Amino acid sequence: MASAENLDVVIVGAGISGMYMLYRMRKLGLSTRVIEMGADLGGTWYWNRYPGARCDTDTIEYSYSFDEDLQQEWEWPERYPTQPEILTYLNHVADRHDLRPDIMFSTRVEAAVFDEASNRWRVTTAGGAAFSARFLIMATGCISEPNIPEIAGMETFEGPIHHTARFPHEGVDFSGLRAGVIGTGSSGVQAIPVIAEQATHLTVFQRSPQWSVPAHNRPTDPDLVAEIKADYAGFRARNRLESGAQLSHIPANDVSALEVGEAERQRILEERWQLGGFPFFGAFNDIVINPESNKATADFVRAKIRAIVKDPAVAEMLTPDYTIHCKRPVLDSGYFETYNRSNVRLVDINAAPIQAITPRGIRTAENEYALDIIVLATGFDAMTGALLKIDIRGRDGLKLRDKWADGPVNYLGLQVTGFPNLFTITGPGSPSVLTNMMVAIEQHVEWVTDCISYMVEREHACIEASAEAQAAWVAHVNEVASGTLWVSCHNWYQGYNIPGKPRVFMPLPNFPPYVEKCEAVVANGYEGFVLS
Repeated sequence: MASAENLDVVIVGAGISGMYMLYRMRKLGLSTRVIEMGADLGGTWYWNRYPGARCDTDTIEYSYSFDEDLQQEWEWPERYPTQPEILTYLNHVADRHDLRPDIMFSTRVEAAVFDEASNRWRVTTAGGAAFSARFLIMATGCISEPNIPEIAGMETFEGPIHHTARFPHEGVDFSGLRAGVIGTGSSGVQAIPVIAEQATHLTVFQRSPQWSVPAHNRPTDPDLVAEIKADYAGFRARNRLESGAQLSHIPANDVSALEVGEAERQRILEERWQLGGFPFFGAFNDIVINPESNKATADFVRAKIRAIVKDPAVAEMLTPDYTIHCKRPVLDSGYFETYNRSNVRLVDINAAPIQAITPRGIRTAENEYALDIIVLATGFDAMTGALLKIDIRGRDGLKLRDKWADGPVNYLGLQVTGFPNLFTITGPGSPSVLTNMMVAIEQHVEWVTDCISYMVEREHACIEASAEAQAAWVAHVNEVASGTLWVSCHNWYQGYNIPGKPRVFMPLPNFPPYVEKCEAVVANGYEGFVLS
């Protein structure tokens, strides 16, 4: 067995959370190593290089807040940053704070085992390297493990097959090609209009229609940027405590859709539609909890889809019949308009499922479609996939895979009973994907940093969530989720996109109360944790 490098902290993942975690651990003076599977940093933004890849959170909010000079200096060209722009930003941050020397790239963590005799984690990689660390921090990301569907005949296809989350870094030229895209989630909705402009013909294979609202991307407003930079501290505070962790510069409308007349409701929805982006879902305060308000909003969007798409039959195929905002909201740039192009065909694979990929295309129950290239926009094994891909074992050799066999359980989305000194950044049971991820990440990293500092100063060996606190937290997450319409349809929040995955609602709705709970836990001496 390889001798292990002794460290204070091992961080798995060099994306936004891993980079910030490293920065904070260095500030504590702790020896730290980040282990990253990719050849470079960036996490989600390193891997997702598909056509049209762009963040759906405004640039002025999707950035670090820990470096005031960086906040003031950095300029974003557009409302929504592209993948290359975000990667450039993250590389600048890494260079600015000299993070690279402590990051091991092109290295996949294979296992992490807790040694009860030494109260340390032994981390081993696929290449045979080993590390011993007091603290293990999983910064593996919520949507980082691709969902590769098992379709008969994939290996026989004569052309290339690319998943949107593992797209060739040199890019793909679709010119002159007959392209097929499977999936119409966020990645598909972004990629489809761009591919349609390049390809000779595009066939989109849709399992269920997608709720999407226009992004209305545009150049950044210099006056708005100047206003925010004049009070960035206040802006960030409003992000965290007043706005549910996103879009604090566009406040939600604190009124029910049922408290206004039909004409006023239509006016407000139209105003938000023209504004674009996630503020549309802040048109009313009860869209995700009141079925009638939800239906009024959904009917508005259905009418928009039918007005945009010229072919009535295609429009009906694109019009969802389920709760709006139940699945993760999607922002688009000309998505529905794309189906008015003569070189685009929409195929309903819910009505006629894909039977196989053949050497020259895709065969459904009704037809075979000739293709030169296939793009899998089939999403991710979200929230738990990247964690469970690693063989993580806690006390008495307990496997995290077994602990989570019926769905993820933990306390605050931060720790799992039986796994001391193991922290998960934006894990299941925390707001994570229901927020601006940048804000959620910073809140978690800072909480973990303060916790580790507390332990070091008081010479505690271990911290571990108590079984009682974990059980109560899981019940709380389920109770909060059950009061929303997020549980009313099949979505990846509940693992429905992964065959055999337990159907458990994984994120926690409502960010500000979560922050208050985390702060109360600390104020009460890390209530719910066992410190030894």
